[in-house]
Amino acid sequence: MKPTEHRLIHAFESLSLDPSEWTHRTHVSIAFLYLREHGFDGALERIRQGIKAYNAHHAVEESSTSGYNETTTAALLTLIDTVMRAYEEILPASNADEFCECHPELMSKHILRCFYTPERRMHPEAKVRFIEPDLAPLPSYPTNRKSTDRATAD
Repeated sequence: MKPTEHRLIHAFESLSLDPSEWTHRTHVSIAFLYLREHGFDGALERIRQGIKAYNAHHAVEESSTSGYNETTTAALLTLIDTVMRAYEEILPASNADEFCECHPELMSKHILRCFYTPERRMHPEAKVRFIEPDLAPLPSYPTNRKSTDRATAD
């Protein structure tokens, strides 16, 4: 991990990351780093707990449109994991910045609109547990990872 990546993870985990720096790209970068170091299950647990702690520390309002959303977190992590696996041989990324530059398709904070209607992703139940998409299935890369490794499906 590059020193800047260590600092990013430390800032996120210590809750010292400035809210202006908590961007979609930062979210993707942290997810990439966690996936690389901890695998899917470990990454999901770390990012889930990290976002919840970060939001609480920075007094982010919990409402239907703000705050932590389990479906958003698990779905985005699934997309990042799938892209990492599918492209690791032809577009290897040695760090989070390279990964983000190589995969502009993941840089839109609206990427989940390809898979979820607003009603489905913003449903109160989606905030507390993973709900499968209603527009298109999330992609997955064939691995030994069981589908139950992802957040609990409905």
